Amino acid sequence: MSVNLQTPIDYLKGVGPNRADLLRKELGIHTYQDLINLFPNRYIDRTQYYKISKLQRNNADVQVIGKIIEFKEVAQKRGKRLVATFQDETGTMELVWFRGQKWIRENLKLNKSYVAFGKTNWFSGKYSMPHPELELQEEHEKNLRSAMQPVYPSTEKLSNSGISNKVIIKIMQQLFIETNGNYVETLSDNLRSELKLINKSSALFNIHFPKSQELLSRAQFRLKFEELFYIQLQLIIKNLVHKSKIKGFPFEKVGNYFNTFFKEQLPFELTNAQKRVLKEIRADLGSNAQMNRLLQGDVGSGKTIVALMSMLIALDNDFQACLMAPTEILSVQHYNGLLEMCNNLNISISILTGSSKTSERKKIHNSLENGELQILIGTHALLEDKVKFKNLGLAVIDEQHRFGVAQRSKLWHKNTSPPHVLVMTATPIPRTLAMSVYGDLDISIIDELPPGRKSIKTVHRYDKNRLNVFRFIRDEIAKGRQIYIVYPLIQESESMDYKDLMDGYESISRDFSMPEYQISIVHGKMKPADKEFEMQRFVKGETQIMVATTVIEVGVNVPNASVMIIESAERFGLSQLHQLRGRVGRGAEQSYCILMTSHKLSSDSKTRLETMVRTNDGFEIAEVDLRLRGPGDIMGTQQSGVLNLKIADIIRDNDILQLARFHAKNILKIDKTLSNSENQVILNTYKQLTKYKNIWNYIS
Repeated sequence: MSVNLQTPIDYLKGVGPNRADLLRKELGIHTYQDLINLFPNRYIDRTQYYKISKLQRNNADVQVIGKIIEFKEVAQKRGKRLVATFQDETGTMELVWFRGQKWIRENLKLNKSYVAFGKTNWFSGKYSMPHPELELQEEHEKNLRSAMQPVYPSTEKLSNSGISNKVIIKIMQQLFIETNGNYVETLSDNLRSELKLINKSSALFNIHFPKSQELLSRAQFRLKFEELFYIQLQLIIKNLVHKSKIKGFPFEKVGNYFNTFFKEQLPFELTNAQKRVLKEIRADLGSNAQMNRLLQGDVGSGKTIVALMSMLIALDNDFQACLMAPTEILSVQHYNGLLEMCNNLNISISILTGSSKTSERKKIHNSLENGELQILIGTHALLEDKVKFKNLGLAVIDEQHRFGVAQRSKLWHKNTSPPHVLVMTATPIPRTLAMSVYGDLDISIIDELPPGRKSIKTVHRYDKNRLNVFRFIRDEIAKGRQIYIVYPLIQESESMDYKDLMDGYESISRDFSMPEYQISIVHGKMKPADKEFEMQRFVKGETQIMVATTVIEVGVNVPNASVMIIESAERFGLSQLHQLRGRVGRGAEQSYCILMTSHKLSSDSKTRLETMVRTNDGFEIAEVDLRLRGPGDIMGTQQSGVLNLKIADIIRDNDILQLARFHAKNILKIDKTLSNSENQVILNTYKQLTKYKNIWNYIS
């Protein structure tokens, strides 16, 4: 008989209530299913001896028999590393030591037969093994070895309570005995034969107790594919269901507001990318389904004008629209920008933020409810219960990663039917993440800048070059340009950052003294009114230099500012550097971004700075950022869209992710409801996964 995998872990022989309690608390293992999905981190293989030419790129420890034919010392940043050339009859690899070199040189003999054991790395076209365990072959043969051993994730508490790796192996073996190693197949025969995947039972057995390196690699591939396939399937189905179930308001016409704006008010010719995106949005708005679209475009690519034109379609169909932004500064800027663009259209637009006066609020609430107010712009204030629309047809959300899921759904419920939703972001999301986390949204990308924009020249300078940088600033100001100088602001060291900012401000004031030069300063300790006053002086061109912390990161638009100097640039993340750089380059003149750093740089910092100097492409920058920081950091934990994956890694397994999405899409294209007999297995598995949310249903 097959055991139900939803059986609580307490019932497994050898576990008992105390161990079960620890497994639940420390590793989140509640059921047999959770235990079988506790995959090993690595493997110790003392059963086989590998020829160097037959080594595989996976995470197992291996044994190789060979001879050390030479030692050499290689200089590196700190000290030296010792490298031995290790040879068998099929090829050579390297053994590497970063410490204990003296002992190794004295004790290891050249041209003697050794067994080297350890984890291999693939680097510059050959395998290397750092700090291997080495044993003379004749000594090694006197000791017996057992099978290839899994090493499981653990915690200090588990080890201290006697639940060692050996104990977990024993429990796992017991699970295989109780279930006879028989597991329900979760992928269709078609998929398995097309991709040459091993069956589920074999994959699970070989992930826990691999019979060989090759079977381990096949088991890993099969389980990674399956995990990513069901995530993609779920996202695509969510999107299809959304379109079929959630009816949107069909905006049947493109009328007077849109056409007048397009023919008479458009400040410049739309780029091809903007036209393409508008077409996609118009198709969504004209269908019967609710639009749920993510609009990505680099800083300055013209997303706002696309959002406005989408709002005008709503107005043409007698609906209201709103635009929600994360900060007051950005809301005010959107408001002023839209007022200017809608100048001759006779549209009523208002703004609602935390600092709106009570009398203004009342007026806004009334004119919203009776439908006189057509477009409302604001911050989180739009989410308050008092804010009720007569008929909200389109909600635009700017920089959506700053708003949680719950806040977005509040906007939905402002209406009897949910409005169409356009989510905008200037933080390019790498394709891998977009496919995984936003896979249920339709995605539009504006990937070209408006004509006449020159790309920003970025350079990296060390502190010792400061006098040259100051000379360059003087030349730019003489041409009538304005300058940003930005200092980092990191919560933990706020007082130190504040001191850096003030020291910087003083030295700049000495070099650029009044009355010839005027300087604005903006930082987090100022009152909002003072901040606004200083910002406005800079916007009007009354000051030439703006010294600030990162409060200017989002949305400040001063076309005349052509130089962005980022102090201690090594302390910023890549996406933040890219956002800050986007504050310049908004006019027709050549703009510059200067990254100032000390000489002490970590290798990650170097990669970030080199990437900034090399490219202006936000998507390329986002890919590098993802590799450096990992998906959790980029999404921010509050997003809860982070994938809690059991075995796959969306960065390293990007190719498997793309393959999984391709097959999920294809299957649903032919069989939307998975009702064909060959997809029965997939449908059953999908139902199980969504029923037991604790398995793999980890998407927000």
